[in-house]
Amino acid sequence: MFFRKKTGLKIEKKSFDAENKKPAVKASICTGEKVAGFRDIHSGKFEDIQLIRSDKDLEEFRKTYGIDGDIETIY
Repeated sequence: MFFRKKTGLKIEKKSFDAENKKPAVKASICTGEKVAGFRDIHSGKFEDIQLIRSDKDLEEFRKTYGIDGDIETIY
C-alpha cells in the first residue's frame, strides 16, 4: 500500500538556457554524493536540479532535459 512500484511514469520534458548554461554533475570527493544541474558559462555558478543516486537517475535527468553526449563532472 505505501511502497508501490512506480510504473508507466511519463517524463515531463523541460528546457534550459543552452546559450548561457551547460549541464554538469557536481560530485563530492569525501562522500561521493552527486547532484545534477547546470553551470553558468559566464559566472561558473552551479544550479542544483536533481540528486543522483544511480545511473538510472542520471539517465532520467538526460531524458528530462534532452541532453545528449558527455556531461561535465565538477569536484
